[in-house]
Amino acid sequence: MRTILFTIFFAATLQLAAQQNPTVAPAQTRSVLIMNATAHIGDGTVIENAAIGFRNGKLDMVADARTIRLAPNAYDETIDAAGKHVYPGFIATNTTLGLHELDAIRPANDVAETGAYKPGIRSAIAYNTDSEIIPTVRLNGVLMGQITPRGGVISGSSSVMQFDAWNWEDALVKADEGVHLNWPSVFHKHYEKGKVNIEKVKTYDQQLREIHTFFNEARAYCAVKDPALREVRFEGLRGVFSGSQKLYIHADDAKSIQEAINFKVSQNIPHLVIVGGYDAHLVADQLKQHAVPVLLRRLHELPMYAEDDVDLPYKLPKMLHDAGVSFALQNEGDMERMGARNLPFYAGTAVAYGLPYEEAVRSLTQTPAKVLGIDQRCGTLEAGKDATLFISSGDALDMRTNALTHAFIEGRSIVLRSKQTDLYEKYKQKYDSQKSKK
Repeated sequence: MRTILFTIFFAATLQLAAQQNPTVAPAQTRSVLIMNATAHIGDGTVIENAAIGFRNGKLDMVADARTIRLAPNAYDETIDAAGKHVYPGFIATNTTLGLHELDAIRPANDVAETGAYKPGIRSAIAYNTDSEIIPTVRLNGVLMGQITPRGGVISGSSSVMQFDAWNWEDALVKADEGVHLNWPSVFHKHYEKGKVNIEKVKTYDQQLREIHTFFNEARAYCAVKDPALREVRFEGLRGVFSGSQKLYIHADDAKSIQEAINFKVSQNIPHLVIVGGYDAHLVADQLKQHAVPVLLRRLHELPMYAEDDVDLPYKLPKMLHDAGVSFALQNEGDMERMGARNLPFYAGTAVAYGLPYEEAVRSLTQTPAKVLGIDQRCGTLEAGKDATLFISSGDALDMRTNALTHAFIEGRSIVLRSKQTDLYEKYKQKYDSQKSKK
């Protein structure tokens, strides 16, 4: 009886969540022209008085409005965005959005599977388009994300999703674009008589040998073309060896990052990306030499080490930029799914600590698109690319002024509403009516 009641409650909860989310926007049928806005292209350039046109889900014009002449009725709809800003849709990298909804209900948690080596696990098929959190991140311009599994030594493969779809198949932008490896900790801290001692983890060398052994066996397996021989665990690494998938190594301290780069070289991995990278500025030369980008850890947090400058997390983007290391921003950590809406403001903090403004925009647009292998389709405002963009009445990187007036995913006009905005309107009406009675 308890099982039946739990099943009914779980189904009703999911149904209620689905009812509260805005309806998925229909395909674009009318062409749209945005005029007079300041356009942040995403590649570091700006058009002060822009004309941006799109039809059938694709951008067909991005130009200076002062240098073009349009035929009458060239577009079905014109949006006057004078005084406003246009950006490519921001991309959330290394996020678990859509994989975990209700903490109290275990079946709603698809973030991690059991086991240590799971390259065959696919986040895409577990992605829940009806998550109540997704509409909240869209309100700040985050329109796409790299949905990433967690746990184990190899967590599985991530996929890129756009944030307005009926199901995971419709949401899919790029499937299984990379495999995620959690690098073991090299050192650990312990306290003895009030002092902090840092020692090497005793099992580190053993863990490292196990990783190398697994990759060596997987490489040998992938080299044998025998259809009768199929090992699911090793199949998941086939794209990593061929170069069609990235290998994302989650590592923060300088030693781990160096070991990860050495691993790339020894295993002949074509494409490596560091996720976390707290100490990336200390090994910037190696990262640059091997063309390894970084998905930089959350900026709005305290330093990892007590001896570090308290402002160091805010300064890291500027330090990597000055060192010539390619990086994008992400939000892994506590409450990361709901906190993904703050990604633009992390970029704003980086600007306050010296990062050029358009480079901050690039860290949310062009750079993550290149890392994820979708830069031919999105990440910048260019003719021929998807019309995934938004208009903000203010600076999208400033929490005081960021206010979206329009958002489009593949040309479809997205409803800018969430459970929180609905509650705001509900109680605003209540208290407004009370005021009118006084």
